[in-house]
Amino acid sequence: GKGFEVIGERADGPAYRPAPGYPNAHVELAVFSHLPLSGAQGTEPMSRNHLNVLSSDVVIALAGSEGTASEVRLALLYGKPLVCWLDDRAEIPGLPGDALVVPTLEAVQAFVREALGAR
Repeated sequence: GKGFEVIGERADGPAYRPAPGYPNAHVELAVFSHLPLSGAQGTEPMSRNHLNVLSSDVVIALAGSEGTASEVRLALLYGKPLVCWLDDRAEIPGLPGDALVVPTLEAVQAFVREALGAR
């Protein structure tokens, strides 16, 4: 079957060089951006989080902080299929109440298959 890619933003400085630690080891397709905002400002118009969410067929949120919560809010705003793989909602502070949380990989896989129509 068709494989899936993990995308993530790549924070670039003024010389368009990756910031230290970007992308992380799990990113298979780095997205370059000149957009400066993220974290607590992740839903602002100049945030690169919009690129991640709008470029995704399905959004899977893992434990994180303000930036992750803002990506969850954007996924809900844009109507993207969203699932949060967490043991506890508190693993993403500020997680919107209408975000679906599941505790197992099997539940995430089932959600993705359904969301993508078992492509």
